[in-house]
Amino acid sequence: MSAVTPPARGFSQAEFEDRTERAQRRMRELEIDVMLLTTEPQVRYFSGFLSQFWHSPTRPWFLLIPLEGKPIAVIPSIGVAGMQQSWIDDIRSWSSPQPEDDGISLLLAAIRELPRRFGRLGATTGIESILRMPARDFQHLQTELSTMEVIDCAEMMLQLCSVKSEAEIEKVRYVCELASDSFIALPSIINMGQSEREILRDMRIDLLQRGADHTPYIVSASGPDGYGDIIMGPSDRIVESGDVMIIDTGTIYDGYFCDFDRNYAFGSASDMARRAYDTVYQSTEAGFAAARPGATTTDVWQAMWSVLEAGGAMGNDVGRMGHGLGAQLTEWPSLTATDNTPLQPGMVMTLEPGMEFASGKLMVHEENIVITENGAELLSKRADAEMPIIR
Repeated sequence: MSAVTPPARGFSQAEFEDRTERAQRRMRELEIDVMLLTTEPQVRYFSGFLSQFWHSPTRPWFLLIPLEGKPIAVIPSIGVAGMQQSWIDDIRSWSSPQPEDDGISLLLAAIRELPRRFGRLGATTGIESILRMPARDFQHLQTELSTMEVIDCAEMMLQLCSVKSEAEIEKVRYVCELASDSFIALPSIINMGQSEREILRDMRIDLLQRGADHTPYIVSASGPDGYGDIIMGPSDRIVESGDVMIIDTGTIYDGYFCDFDRNYAFGSASDMARRAYDTVYQSTEAGFAAARPGATTTDVWQAMWSVLEAGGAMGNDVGRMGHGLGAQLTEWPSLTATDNTPLQPGMVMTLEPGMEFASGKLMVHEENIVITENGAELLSKRADAEMPIIR
């Protein structure tokens, strides 16, 4: 259904070799002998192992990045056949679940086999990270590896993954194209008198028909002239004339997300709602102009907030006005007043200005961009300059 040819699925071995080599360079700088990774995005980033089986919380999965050489997979036996399709050839497995020793002895043996130059094990224990393994197992690991210092490598991983390859960018570009076209078609698909839930069901079907893999995140909110909460919907509320509705989708193609929203008025739009829409639209324009190499996330935030403030914003309780995007719906960094992360070519970001324009009434707008050598490039198709009205 899409006019654009889908990018090839997966990545070349050269892509994974480059990711591993970049990580190993950073590991040498941080004096880390081996890095332990446990989450789906991290394991997939270095291996290409893309499976829906991560939805099961029962089994832990481990990937080791040594200071030299290829990654080592220590995984449940149920995943061996899938991992064998990746570029990784050192795959160690056990029959899981075994709560008394769910791969920990095997993991310890693999770590102990590796050369020690610095006596340090890296693990993602810091910002925007989790350890996807039982806490008691990680404590046992630390006890058994008492001669190794465990240090946090979360920030290093966030920085590493924030700059995307052209192949990664093309996947985000493609799914942005699908979602953009679905948003454009939406007024011809839905009607007043439907519930929020019915509208989002129809859009999800449309996205799948256009070529999306799935849409794990699609939310909505609606109300007269504007909306309040923007993360809990959809509800069974019937959309009526005079309502404004936001739809925000995180749709996936080959493991990569888009993340942007669109606003619609039903029947008619009040002058107040139109002014709010224009303000967040112009705020996005300001953020786009400010997003360039050498600028910081805070520069972009300030450019957007200045427009919102001049437009009468009563506040913004979201906490940020954009973020990184890629293999996860939201990634580091955040566009805030204090983040100050320098922008680099290859960073895929969202611009998401929002404001409370009347008591209990919000207007939020979002686009997806990539930072290039010359500035920013839109990945989503730009929203209408005036709020679309569905009659």
